[in-house]
Amino acid sequence: MRWRLVTRSARLAFAAVAALALTGAATAAATADGRSTAAPACVTDDLTFTVTEETQAGGYLFLTAKAKPGISCTLEGVFPSASLGSSPDTAVSPAEHAVSESVTLEGSTTAYAGIYPKITNDGLGWEFDQLHLSVAGDEVNSITLDLPKTVLVDQPIATNWHADPADAVPFSS
Repeated sequence: MRWRLVTRSARLAFAAVAALALTGAATAAATADGRSTAAPACVTDDLTFTVTEETQAGGYLFLTAKAKPGISCTLEGVFPSASLGSSPDTAVSPAEHAVSESVTLEGSTTAYAGIYPKITNDGLGWEFDQLHLSVAGDEVNSITLDLPKTVLVDQPIATNWHADPADAVPFSS
């Protein structure tokens, strides 16, 4: 009942101070335990991306991601959020059935993913020369990369992000 005697702004101020105190206590406890804090999750703006074309496995787009200077972040081991056009049919689907290990990016550490632009066995599809790409969960900040050449697209699939480039070769079944 005492809350009714305090103004609303005073209650909000009290709640804010309590939240800060709890956050500070949790941070101090984590540091006192000796546990290191993991790098924060990467967002699209933390990274620089490149895309090249590879001929292995029938040809695919090979993506690399590196942290910008001074940034250390963790890239989840899921497939990149990407599309080769604005149609839902050009958005990439996962080529892998499980989440891979996350990759902590800093310095020269690189993450790799592969996109197979066409999994159908016909001459049908759409031709595109750009890739719209973002880190999964950060689609608002997507970037557009020029492809090395125009590619035919139909039901594209992508591997998860990996620390080993050999793991980024997409195979369709």
